[in-house]
Amino acid sequence: MIKRLDLILNGKGGVGKSFFAVNFVQYLKDKNILHAACDCDNENSTLKRFHGEAVEFMDLARPRALDAMFRAFEKTDLVVVDCRAASTEVFFDYFDIIDLRGTLKILSVALTLVIPVNHEADSIDQLQRIEKRLTDACSYVVLRNAVHDDTFAVYDQSVVRKHLRKDLGMKEINMTRLQPWLVEELSMKSKPITEAVKDGSMYLLDRQRLQTWQRRLYTEIDSTAELLLPTKS
Repeated sequence: MIKRLDLILNGKGGVGKSFFAVNFVQYLKDKNILHAACDCDNENSTLKRFHGEAVEFMDLARPRALDAMFRAFEKTDLVVVDCRAASTEVFFDYFDIIDLRGTLKILSVALTLVIPVNHEADSIDQLQRIEKRLTDACSYVVLRNAVHDDTFAVYDQSVVRKHLRKDLGMKEINMTRLQPWLVEELSMKSKPITEAVKDGSMYLLDRQRLQTWQRRLYTEIDSTAELLLPTKS
């Protein structure tokens, strides 16, 4: 087996990293896929708040904190990391120190970066910055997050998108907008959708809305599972 390390990464805040991470980890739970999950956001820790003790916190202020995501492969073939905003350089420096390509080869691990983008140019700049630094050391999944706007003109016309698709086999998935009151209720309950739907206190039609949204996201994840899940060598 080729193991898989999924980093959900974009230096810009508010592009949907943690929201996707919460739902992706729930996808893995619902599909009974063995995995480990790590959260390195010391301010919000959204992933850990929603999934509790199943998530390990990594304090980026500690020099060896990121070792935890590689140690996790002693017990599982899949590790998911929710990377906090403005942490891109921390990961770049760490990768240089450990010789990323060599480490991945020794451990039989494939690295995938899940990079959320939205309608803003800043999120595209971050994508370009990541690609220039890591090039073909990893696979790329771009998450088109329509939470604020469902148009992606800047991204669609970008040079980096064309390059990633043509030369590096990048895949794209879409995360549609979820009604704001549902996002707020999920946050108040600190429950992922699967658990919230089972909560009898929620309005029936809101549970239906959540399930419809979740099914759409799961279909998107399924479409690029070869880059997100462990694979046969």
